[in-house]
Amino acid sequence: MAEFVKIATTADIPPGKVNVYEVDGRQIAVCNVDGTFYAIDDVCTHDGGSLDQGELEGDQIECPRHGARFDVKTGRPLTLPAVMPVKSYPVQVNGDAIEVSVE
Repeated sequence: MAEFVKIATTADIPPGKVNVYEVDGRQIAVCNVDGTFYAIDDVCTHDGGSLDQGELEGDQIECPRHGARFDVKTGRPLTLPAVMPVKSYPVQVNGDAIEVSVE
């Protein structure tokens, strides 16, 4: 069974925003898409850049370095130059607590 870790509250991440948290040594970008939270590795699979500095538009995040776009729901790459997905993680909200499982 997956173990969930509280990393933030819903008030910490407004709609359309991304915050990064360290969980078990990993930098996890938590994205608020219209009140639903998604978690992905905060690293572009094209060149290792940080995704949280990019634009979150709907359910897509764009790497600020070369413009690769990823689906924050699945981690799937949507545009070149990225061809490999970013890892996505299960998220649950309990009350106002955002919890992520990185197992």
